[in-house]
This record gives sequence, C-alpha cells and structure tokens, in this order.
Amino acid sequence: MSGPGEGGPLDGLRVLDLATLFAGPLAATLLGDFGAQVVKVEHPRQPDPSRGHGPSKDGIGLWWKVLGRNKRTITLDLSRRGGRETLLRLAADADVIIENFRPGTLEKWDLGWAELSAANPRLVLARVTAFGQFGPYAHRPGFGTLAEAMSGFAAITGEADAPPTLPPFGLADSIAGLATAYAVMAALRARERTGEGQVVDMAIIEPILTVLGPQPIWYDQLGHVQPRTGNRSANNAPRNTYRTADGSWVAVSTSAQSVAERVMRLVGRPDVIDEPWFATGADRARHADVLDGAVGAWIAERTQDEVLAAFEKAEAAIAPVQDVRGVMSDPQYQALDTVTRVDDPELGPLRMQNVLFRLSATPGAIRWAGRPHGADTDAVLGELGLTAPEIEALRAEGAL
Repeated sequence: MSGPGEGGPLDGLRVLDLATLFAGPLAATLLGDFGAQVVKVEHPRQPDPSRGHGPSKDGIGLWWKVLGRNKRTITLDLSRRGGRETLLRLAADADVIIENFRPGTLEKWDLGWAELSAANPRLVLARVTAFGQFGPYAHRPGFGTLAEAMSGFAAITGEADAPPTLPPFGLADSIAGLATAYAVMAALRARERTGEGQVVDMAIIEPILTVLGPQPIWYDQLGHVQPRTGNRSANNAPRNTYRTADGSWVAVSTSAQSVAERVMRLVGRPDVIDEPWFATGADRARHADVLDGAVGAWIAERTQDEVLAAFEKAEAAIAPVQDVRGVMSDPQYQALDTVTRVDDPELGPLRMQNVLFRLSATPGAIRWAGRPHGADTDAVLGELGLTAPEIEALRAEGAL
C-alpha cells in the first residue's frame, strides 16, 4: 500500500492509533493524511465502534472508510500477556501512540507511561479523554456530547425561547481531534530539542471552550453571559438566514461596516445608513428587527440564483444554505477538490472529504480508504520481526 502520501511532510513518522470512536482516531487520520505511517490497533473481538456508526453499504461502515483512511489495521488484545508484549515491541519503534482509554486502564495492563517510555524514551503518548487525566471527573465515562453541553456551546445555540441545542454531529470530538494532532506536532518539535518524548493530556471538554471565544473573559470582567439568539449575532446585523422566493435559503453576514452599508443599499434601504445606531456592529444588532425585515423582504421576492448574483455584484457577503447535495455540486468545492474520489477495493470508487489543507511543496494525500478489521496484522507483525509460528501462538492465545 503506497501512493502519493509517501514523501509527505510526515513521511517516516510512525504512529500507533489505539483509540476508538472519533477524537483520537481523527488525530491519527490527520497525521496519516500527510504521510505518517499509521497502524490502527483494534481489539480482536471488539473493533472500533466507528465501523458500525451510521449508514453502511454491503455491511461495510461508510464512516470508517473516512476515519480509517491511510491506516494499516491490526488486532491486539492489550489485556493479554502476548498483546502487551507485542505492543511494547511496536512502541519501541514508534514515534507516537494515541489512546483514549479511561485513565488508569493502560496502567492496569502495565502499559502506562512508565512502561512505554522505558521501551522508548523518545515516544510521545497522546491521551485523549473526555475530562483529562486528573480532577474530580477524570474517571467518569464521557463523550463529545457532554463537552458540547459543559462548555457552553449548547447554552448559546438555538432560538431564545427554545431549548439549548446540541450539534447533530461530533463537533467537540472533531475539534479535539484537530487539537490533538497539533499537540502531537508540538511535542515532536520539543523532542527535537530535548531528545525525549512526553505525555499529551487532551481533555475533550477543553478545545471546544477555546473555539467558543471570549465568553470566559466577558463573564470575568463584565459578568456578561451570552444568551441564545438563534442565527442573529450580538456583534453585527443584518446577520441571519433568509428564505428566497423559490423556497431556498441564503445566509448573510455583515461583520464589516462597509459590507453592511452595501447590503442596505442593495435592498433599497440606504436611509438607515445615516442613522446614528448604524455606525457600529453592536448598535446595528440592537436594531436587527428593522434590518432583518428589510433584507428578508427583499430576498423573499427573488430566487436564490437572483439573490446570489445581486449580492456578488454588490460585493456583499452571502452564501447558499446547502445540504450535502449542494456541497457535492458546489463549484468552489469542486475547484478545490474538497470532496475527492478514492478507489476502494471493497466498495469501488468513493467520494469523501480531502486532506485538510494544501501544501505547495509536500502535499498530503489519501492513499487508501479504511481497511478491513485486522487486515494487516500478519504483515505488520512480520515486519516487526515476529515469525509465522509466533504470530500463530499469539492468535491461539487470543491476543490477536
């Protein structure tokens, strides 16, 4: 299994992905997309549950095809002696291990930081859990949904008179996956100076709080608690979604004063520009009813295509509200190859999100989609130096 990803900026970096579900495995995927050699380690009898999440085709989970891309897959039961010893042999030759067991689980198997760093002092161990490795919640079970609730995200999402709203996808996990990949690269950079690895402690409840912006400092300094405002913003207006004459929707943003002025001229209300309250985003937001009324009425009389064309001509910020069908056919996404084609031996041609960003000299690549459970066990362990009889003995023990 080779391809354009080889020679990428992370080519030669060896990663063991011991994690399940989303945040930890996504971090490993992001590293693999740019050339890291990632080995996915799964339990022999309990594969990563993401293989069964969401729709499947011919019994094959489609989400896994994305999350498992660019990874070789092996099975190991880390709770068994043979599994433990094999992992330590793999760790001795690895740069990074990513795991998301509840704190204390690896230690219970004598695979904690003491044992792993003894096997490889240069190893970076990324530990991704809901609440982190210490504190009163550390040993609680948790998922990204709890982070979306605890962080304040759900509290500010939704209409003012409606319940708090959770995202219908793994938002906190995805943000934590991005943050974990960044943290791993920071730890590897430090290793270049010190020669030693270290532990990354990633709590899923934390990165989403960073993404939410200035809420803590607002509360600390002003006692301000951000309310739910639906699609409106407290910082600018007009800012909303508006329905067009053909039943479609568009989103308008006016974060810049000049754009707000262009929008109001376009919709036939240049008079409001001279109002004293129009001079700042916060003051405009206090008059959102007036601005939304004008923008919404103008848009409601025109088709989506007409609205988009008029806004583009006026150099005002607008986008269609698209579901996945629109995403797949959007000309800008097509130009960027954001959703790209991958040939898969199990399902044939697939389309999935491309690598996260473009590098001009050492681009990333999707070399292959998610592999079957344990497909590379014998090959990877053979490369490690295990003989065929040793591999069969591990299989007989139940360690594979």
